[in-house]
Amino acid sequence: MRLALFDKGRLGLVDGDDLIDVTDQVAGADTPGTVGPLQRYIETTAEGEAFPFDLAGRPRIPLAEAVLEAPLPRPGKIIGAPVNYLDHKAEMEYTTSVADLGVFLKANSSVIGPGEDILLPYSDKRTDQEGELGVVIGRTASHVSADDALDHVFGYTCVLDITVRSGEDRSTRKSFDTFTPLGPWIVTADEIPDPDTLDLRCDVGGTTRQRTNTAGLIFGVRELIAYTSSVMTLHPGDVIATGTPAGVGPLTHGERVVLEIEKVGRLEVGVDGRRATPYAQRPGRRGH
Repeated sequence: MRLALFDKGRLGLVDGDDLIDVTDQVAGADTPGTVGPLQRYIETTAEGEAFPFDLAGRPRIPLAEAVLEAPLPRPGKIIGAPVNYLDHKAEMEYTTSVADLGVFLKANSSVIGPGEDILLPYSDKRTDQEGELGVVIGRTASHVSADDALDHVFGYTCVLDITVRSGEDRSTRKSFDTFTPLGPWIVTADEIPDPDTLDLRCDVGGTTRQRTNTAGLIFGVRELIAYTSSVMTLHPGDVIATGTPAGVGPLTHGERVVLEIEKVGRLEVGVDGRRATPYAQRPGRRGH
């Protein structure tokens, strides 16, 4: 299944070029809060088989007429894998990789959905795009083996890990509001038996910057889940961004960023630099 949020928090099953609204079939979907009905569905099905939706007689909404939103507007955790492609390691002239660095956390308040804008924070510091496969956890995972790791996956989505090239820790440079575009939906794991064989492409301003296959990951999805779950317990709805290949580059105002991943989908967002300010004017700067 492909499951999307649309039109102010409705849950839709994507069927061809249409959405079928199944919000009322998820227990607690109308409960106030920011997690959204897809998070509630993941939690409801965490300990067993996903229940089938009853689609009989339900109206269809053309995808072209729906306003898609981030499928998980506030994941419990967003976990990043730094330097997880060899070509990106070479590109950035790193001497270390994910095997040495471990993982990092991004603020869940950085999530935006399809069609929204990345807001550039600084006018004089590079802000780069990083296109990545996102793994959505479906069952609580603690110290799971690589062999069992995929049993704990709910599905997959597209993630842009936006990054300021400044001197702060990764969690700061990657946690600005709007720095985690997510979507356009989540594809359930049954449709992608092997996440380590997917083509990935990221275009910026109509030019292809990144093109790879997830077979090039240093820690594949299985190993990444095994490693991460040895550090922290993973809960249903947590998102792991698996790392980016070579081709990261600066974003400028007015550009469109498009990430396409085989069998997963196409995520497109804009770039807005109108509110960017000089780096030296940031709060807490030295001498002030």
